[in-house]
Amino acid sequence: MTKRTFLITGASKGIGRALSQRLTDSGHHVVGIARGQDPGFPGTLVSIDLDDSAMSAAAFAELARCHSFDGVVNNVGLARLHRIGEIELRDVEDMLRINVHPTIQTVQAILPSLQAKGWGRIVNVTSLVTTGIPLRSGYAAAKAAVNSLTRTWAMELAEMGITVNAVAPGPVETEMFRRNTPAGSEAEGRFLSMIPMRRLGKPEEVAAAIAFLLSDEAAFITGQTLFVDGGGSIGRTTA
Repeated sequence: MTKRTFLITGASKGIGRALSQRLTDSGHHVVGIARGQDPGFPGTLVSIDLDDSAMSAAAFAELARCHSFDGVVNNVGLARLHRIGEIELRDVEDMLRINVHPTIQTVQAILPSLQAKGWGRIVNVTSLVTTGIPLRSGYAAAKAAVNSLTRTWAMELAEMGITVNAVAPGPVETEMFRRNTPAGSEAEGRFLSMIPMRRLGKPEEVAAAIAFLLSDEAAFITGQTLFVDGGGSIGRTTA
């Protein structure tokens, strides 16, 4: 197995943390981006303020100078809930900035390294909400933009040995999900009613799908959005 170096945003919790552990256990080096500290992080953890686009662009450029990256997983996300008629444009701007800007910045920072190697993996973590979930207008718009970037970049980079894919989780037992959807709440029940498997996903299950798309075996897959959602994207069901 070739040892690779991957950059992961939102790496200290949930899906990002599970993926970091999985990749490290497989012999890869992970450079993780997170706001908080994690003394037990299985790799190199760096604190970058992704809310400041100018500062984060400079930080990613410096990381690209210090590490020879083979790929990136854009996992960081921000979700705020609004019903139509009550949408706050400032919140929409925040969601677009946090979900979209770092996705562009990380790829542009490490792209020269991928091009020089003629090999690279870009995986963007989006969401089931792009198929239509109540109260998620701004978040869905931001993640739909990332899905579009995925397809566009796949076309631009296909002949360079660089694949670009998205993984779209359904409801997963993470801190961000629980912040908006408390256990036992009406919101949780509504989500579970949409999932044929009738359960939340586990961060490790999503991490496994991302790890495959980062692998050599996934070399002929690009421009795709893989839903890891317990069947939620195949059609709504009733409880």
